[in-house]
Parts: sequence; structure tokens; C-alpha cells
Amino acid sequence: QVQLVESGGGLVQPGGSLRLSCAAPGYNLNYYVIAWFRQAPGKEREGISCISSSSTDGSTLYGDSGKGRFTTSRDNAKNMVYLHMNNLEPDDTAVYYCATDGGRVCGRLHYVVFDIWGQGTQVTVSS
Repeated sequence: QVQLVESGGGLVQPGGSLRLSCAAPGYNLNYYVIAWFRQAPGKEREGISCISSSSTDGSTLYGDSGKGRFTTSRDNAKNMVYLHMNNLEPDDTAVYYCATDGGRVCGRLHYVVFDIWGQGTQVTVSS
């Protein structure tokens, strides 16, 4: 079964940027839908973005929390999926996860749909 590994989290000042990475050692991520979620303490896990597999049109969709400041992309050669986050705000502080449902095309961006998760990476936005 594919295992996902996130990296790139850390402490950033308000207004700053981060790029999170999602890898799947030993598996070809290009075949799978990859979504990004985040969960802040005491809050429900919320969907940020989803990117369809490279074997389809590779289309993306965004949840409300991801629109405008966040973008997701693939690097097929490096077998990686990224979440680019700009103009970060303190409310963006959360643990960020990548996930897949094993499918090819993004559908419903809700955590109940996805059954394979990474361990998460902490993002803290603070001055």
C-alpha cells in the first residue's frame, strides 16, 4: 500500500511563504489523486486542494481554505506533489497532510473520502 510522506513545514512570519512536499517512496505518485488537508487544534480537518493524476488531465480543485493563496502542483520527474502557500496568516497554523483515495480524478474534497494519509507536517505562522 502506498505510504505518503510530507515535508517542508516550519515556522514562518505572517505574510511569508512555504512550499510543502508530498512523496511516496517506492510508488509512482503520478498515478494517484493527491489532496492536501489541514487540521488546527480543536477544529475539523479541512480540505485545501486536490490534483488529479497525470494520466488524466491533471486538473486541480480547491476548497475554500485554499482558494487565492494556495496552489498545488506536480513534478512528475521528481515524483512529488507540492502545496505552495503564499501570504500566510496566523490562522493558517495547523498540521498539514497529504492524502489519496487511490483514484485518478479529484472528486469530493472531504476527509472521509480519503483513506491513505501521511503523518503530517506542522506549519506555524507567527511573528
